[in-house]
Amino acid sequence: MMLRLVSPRALRERGIIGMNARNHRYIQRYNDRVNYPAVDNKLKTKFLATKAGVPVPDLLGVVKHQYQVKDLPKILDPLERFVIKPTRGCAGRGILVVVGRDEQGRFLKPSGAALTHKDVNRHVSNILAGLHSLGGVPDFAMIERIIDFTDAFEGYSYQGVPDVRVIVFGGYPILAMTRLSTARSDGKANLHQGAVGVGLSIRDGTALRAVQFNRPITAHPDTDKPFDQLRIPRWRDHLEIATRCYAFTHLGYFGADVVIDKHLGPLILELNARPGLAIQTANGIGLRKRLDVIEALDHDELPPVKDRVDFAQERFA
Repeated sequence: MMLRLVSPRALRERGIIGMNARNHRYIQRYNDRVNYPAVDNKLKTKFLATKAGVPVPDLLGVVKHQYQVKDLPKILDPLERFVIKPTRGCAGRGILVVVGRDEQGRFLKPSGAALTHKDVNRHVSNILAGLHSLGGVPDFAMIERIIDFTDAFEGYSYQGVPDVRVIVFGGYPILAMTRLSTARSDGKANLHQGAVGVGLSIRDGTALRAVQFNRPITAHPDTDKPFDQLRIPRWRDHLEIATRCYAFTHLGYFGADVVIDKHLGPLILELNARPGLAIQTANGIGLRKRLDVIEALDHDELPPVKDRVDFAQERFA
């Protein structure tokens, strides 16, 4: 297949920024490294968000040391469903989702695969050893309440939990997409592994455009459900809780990943100080022009969250 090349000039005219521009012009300039632990460590993010009144999935337990692994049954036996994840993992690595038990009491994954206590203990030991963490450093394992995702995503996700990525710059939400798992991505919402990225209108959360492996598609590849019917419920709440994270991270440029629980509403799943750029492809919109709009504002006195979200919904409609 012949690929169509786009000139650097055409990309600039569309406002597309590349990795160098993202790193040097925005991340290095607006993200002080001293604040990275607030987002690189999911446990710390959870504590800071909770303290700030930003909703997050419930924390059910933490395993910090190898000798604590033998006590895992005390935490897990009362639980029917839960998620285990590394506190400093990346790209979805090391996340174990348990959705039930079989007749033998083994843990069931969304795929139907069964795990014994020994399997789960081994997984937690690998997390503690740093197998899934950034830089391979020793890590903690945290156990979270599983998300009961809303029926609004019915037919738009294969096994995994869909999330919404919101780019927040200078305390304003500027661009968003939802990431939908597929059979190709093995139920994970990772675009590089075959998940679908759907660009979303900042104004009302409706789908604008969808891509898989950077190629436009119009329907979910596993269910054929068309994306032009997709609209994120409680959209305003998504934008407001993402924007509120600016106050406790002190990061000028970050990505906020939001999930919506059918009982609890939108929750912050995690934050990212170096969000990827595929969100531009999903939206068919470059970040640069919106970044320029926010940079041109007077930042001496930051407006309330409500006013910043109002501004974004009106200006980036």
